[in-house]
Amino acid sequence: MNGPNRQIALQIALPPDARVLVVALRRLGDVLLTTPLIRSVKRAFPAASIEALVFAGTEGILSGNPDLAGVVTIPERASVGQSLRLFHRLMRRYDLALTTQTGDRPTALAVIAGRQSAGPRDASGFSARLKRMALSRSYTADRMQHRIVDLSRLADLIGVAAAREIVCPQGEVRSDMLPTYPYAVVHAAPKFIYKRWTIDGWRRLAAGLRVRGLETIVIGAAADRAYLDAVWRDADVVRRDGVLTWPELSALIGAAQIYVGPDTAVTHLAAATGTQTVALYGPTDPRIWGPWPRSGLDRPWQAAGTIQHRGNVWLVQNPLPCLPCQLEGCERRLDSHSQCLDELTAAQVMAAVDHALAIRRAA
Repeated sequence: MNGPNRQIALQIALPPDARVLVVALRRLGDVLLTTPLIRSVKRAFPAASIEALVFAGTEGILSGNPDLAGVVTIPERASVGQSLRLFHRLMRRYDLALTTQTGDRPTALAVIAGRQSAGPRDASGFSARLKRMALSRSYTADRMQHRIVDLSRLADLIGVAAAREIVCPQGEVRSDMLPTYPYAVVHAAPKFIYKRWTIDGWRRLAAGLRVRGLETIVIGAAADRAYLDAVWRDADVVRRDGVLTWPELSALIGAAQIYVGPDTAVTHLAAATGTQTVALYGPTDPRIWGPWPRSGLDRPWQAAGTIQHRGNVWLVQNPLPCLPCQLEGCERRLDSHSQCLDELTAAQVMAAVDHALAIRRAA
């Protein structure tokens, strides 16, 4: 995954006890995918104090991260007053600030916060030229590479070896959260409707897991309770939705025989734990946002296929001619349906489950 043209710059000069800020103003899964970059910096500068700046509500995915000294949050729709207070708080507080995005706000925050700054920029345009001048070091983002691979170029840019492992949430786990019997974990509720599979599909999956001798433990956010009530009504499952912390989710999934879920942050977490993971993908392009196996991605995901296998991850798609469209469903809005997921059969998903379980049992 390094590529023949990969170049590593001279390591950036920092004091031994440097303060570093990593700006990741994205959704939960995106924040999780920045943890390899954070680890890269920590390994290169072990005495550095590293903090992450994220949207409020996403900080839980970084719980117990041993590479972080702290997490700073800002509301996703911050007021002018909140933004000004944050600017004042960050002003030249860090020896190095890294933005993981090309956007104006994360770039401005990195420039304000760091005595040195680095990050990606677009290939052309006035904004790209401005960012090239404002950032101490910058590179042109490649939006067709996997997110972790692209962020490894940010590690290259500051002259540190790029780590490729995702760091899962860590912390205390209640003893009653980990069953003693064999079980599967199923997550049926992505954040956006256009990433949902069908209710009938989830129920057939749970029945199939039961036939294979596995209890089905279902998870999800408290906000999804009404939808999950409809999915799991009268089904033979154990409900754990809305009651688990991120470290508990990580531990529960890590001890499962198998995890099945859609394109969501929890599926990225499942892949990172090393558990056999079956990921149901619709409009999203897996070449960029596919789950990252625990052992790393030995070869890129293909844009579309029926069942793809990399490491501990099986990626299941219904490869219609329009897949992956990278759009918000067939109606181009967050609450849209997606034909590719509506027509994905339970038999195809169970085929991936059987492959994954066979390899686990053989191991």
